[in-house]
Amino acid sequence: MTSRPLRQRRRQAVVGAAAVTALLLTGCASGGNAASDDDRLRVVTTTGILADLVRNVAGDGVEVTSIVPPTGDPHSYDPTLRDVRDIVYADVAFSNYLLLEAHAVVTTLDANLPDGAPNVSLAESATKYAAEVIPLVENVNLDTVWLGLRVRGAGTELGASRASEVRLRATAADGPGRMAGYLTETFGRPRVYFDSGDGFDASDGYARDTATLPTDAHTHMSWAFTEPGVYRVAMDAELVTEPEARPQTVGETTLTFAVGVDPYSVPGMEGAEVLDAGHADVAVDLDDGAVVLHADAPATDAAPAESGDDGTGHEPDTGHDHADSRTRTLDPAETVVSVPNKALASVPAGAGFGFLGRPGDQVYLLPQAVLGKHVHGEIDPHLWQDVRNAQAYVQAIRDTLVAADPARADQFRANAEDYLALLRETDAYVHRTIARIPRSDSYLVTTHDAFAYLGRAYDVEVAGFVTPNPATEPSVADRIKLTRTVQALDVPAVFLEPNLAARSTVLTEVAHENDLRVCDIYSDAFDDHVTTYIDLMRANADSLRRCLT
Repeated sequence: MTSRPLRQRRRQAVVGAAAVTALLLTGCASGGNAASDDDRLRVVTTTGILADLVRNVAGDGVEVTSIVPPTGDPHSYDPTLRDVRDIVYADVAFSNYLLLEAHAVVTTLDANLPDGAPNVSLAESATKYAAEVIPLVENVNLDTVWLGLRVRGAGTELGASRASEVRLRATAADGPGRMAGYLTETFGRPRVYFDSGDGFDASDGYARDTATLPTDAHTHMSWAFTEPGVYRVAMDAELVTEPEARPQTVGETTLTFAVGVDPYSVPGMEGAEVLDAGHADVAVDLDDGAVVLHADAPATDAAPAESGDDGTGHEPDTGHDHADSRTRTLDPAETVVSVPNKALASVPAGAGFGFLGRPGDQVYLLPQAVLGKHVHGEIDPHLWQDVRNAQAYVQAIRDTLVAADPARADQFRANAEDYLALLRETDAYVHRTIARIPRSDSYLVTTHDAFAYLGRAYDVEVAGFVTPNPATEPSVADRIKLTRTVQALDVPAVFLEPNLAARSTVLTEVAHENDLRVCDIYSDAFDDHVTTYIDLMRANADSLRRCLT
C-alpha cells in the first residue's frame, strides 16, 4: 500500500495548487482520473526516454507520465494545461536538466510539483553512481589539440645559461595549401613565426620563419592551414649560448599534420600515434639534442587530477614545464597531428590577418589555447548516449522510488536488477556492432551536437553537425563548414534525427548535393519504430554500422 504521507500530499496538491484553476480541474477531468485517491505511485518525467527508464524500474502499479511526448523535442516543447495537471498530482518527478529541457518545461515542473515530492535531476544525481560527464565546449574550434612551442632541459653540456636563446625554424613545408604558425598578441594582432606562403629562404638563415625562445620557455601558438590534406613541415633547432657565439645545431624533425582528412590513413604513417586532444608542444630538448613532441598523457593513463586541475582535463598553464607522470614524449616521425574539420574557422577582419586570406574565408585552425577559459560551466546533457550512464540513471531512479514508496522497495530493486542486466547486454551489443565499422570510416555527421557520449564510449569520431543546438538557425558559415567536412572525409552518409527532420533542411540539402545517404539516428526522442531506450541504442548502432560500412 502507498504510505499515508503520500496520500496526504496528493490531497494537499488537489486543494492547494494555485497553478490549477477551476477551469483546468473541470475541463480536463474527462482526460483521466488524476484526482482519484488510490494507492498508485504517480511519477512525472520531462521526456519519453526518462519515462521508459522509470517504467522499467517501477513496474506495474505505478503511473508514469511524460511531460514532453515520446516523439517531441525537449529543447523546444511548450507545456500544456494537461501537463500541469499531471505535475500537480505527481508524487515523484524526474528531469534530466543540465539545460536539456526547454526552460518552460523546467519552470512549469518546479512551480507546480507538490511540496515534499522528490524532484530529481538525473544527469546531476547520476554522477553519484559513477556516471561520467563531458563539458560543453564554448567554441568547438578549441576542442582540438593545443600545439605550442617549448624548450626543455638545462643544456649544460652545450654551455647554455639563462642568457642563451633557442631558434626553432621551419625550413620547408609540403601540402596542398598554405601553412602558418602565429601568436595572437595582447591587442589582437598576429605575430607570424612560420609561413609557407612566402617561401623559406636559407640564405638569411630562415629569418622570416624562426621562433626565438629563451631557455626553459614555453609559448602557445595558432597553426593555420588553408586547404584540407596532409602537410609535412620540416623544422630544426639551434642554440645560441651568448649573443656573439656561433649557433649550435640541436636537432631536426618533420611534423605531419592531417588537415580535414582521416589521420589514421596518412600515407607512410600507418600505425602512427594520432595526436588529437590535450595540450602539446613542439619541444626542443637541449639535453637529448632533439626536436620532439611533448604532450599530455591520455586520460586513461594520466594520474588523478590534483587540486590545480581546471576541470577540462588539462592542468592550468603557469608557463613552466610540467614534466611529470601526466606528460609523455612522442617521436614526430611516428606521430600525426590531427586538425579536424571542426577546426574550421573564419579569417578575422582585423589588421594583420591577410596572410591567411580574405576576411570570412574558411581556414583550418589549431587555435592558440587560453587554458581554463574555453569551457562553459554547463555539461553536455545527453548522458544516456553512453549506456553505462543510463545504468547510473536507473540506480538513481531505483533509490528515489524506494524512498518514496518503501512498501514496494523489493519490487523496485528486483526490477532494477533485471533491467540493469538488459542494459549491460545492450552496451555489449553497441560495442560489438560499432566495432565492425572500419576505423577510417567511423565519422559521424549529424543534425546537432548530441552525440559526444556515444562517440567517446564507442569510438566514433563526431566529425560535424549543422548547429550546436537544434533551436539555433544554421548560418552560411555552418553550411560551408558542413560541406567541406563531408567532402574532405569522403563520408558515405549523414545522420538525421527523425523528430528534427522538418528543421534539418541544411543537412539533407548538403547530403543531396554530395550524393550521400541520409540515415536515422536518435538522440532525445522516439518515433513509431523506436519506442524504448534499448530500441534507441540498438537502432543507432545498427544504423551506424549499416551506413558507414
